[in-house]
Amino acid sequence: MGTVAPFPAKPLQVGFDRLELTRILDLYGRMVAAGLWRDYAIDLGREAASFAAFRRSAERPEYRIEKRPALRTRQGMWALIGEGGTILKRGQELGPVLAPVERRLMKLVD
Repeated sequence: MGTVAPFPAKPLQVGFDRLELTRILDLYGRMVAAGLWRDYAIDLGREAASFAAFRRSAERPEYRIEKRPALRTRQGMWALIGEGGTILKRGQELGPVLAPVERRLMKLVD
């Protein structure tokens, strides 16, 4: 008979689920179509998962969307981080955290 190994108590890495990644990549696609972003990077770590969007691939990311499940009960697990590293928005839900970036896509029509 084989040995039963228990699941680890803490997951080995944090990731985005399908709906979260779809929402983020939808925003990324619209920003690329508008000519504002050109590249992206995804980092999946033990404590956080982040999606970084770049104007050009050889510079710092313009925005980072970060998911930290450890902050779920405190400030919210989602954070929008600007180019300088400042936290622009934090919250429990992904939609309101992405709102400042989505506002850049709105154009006035006469």
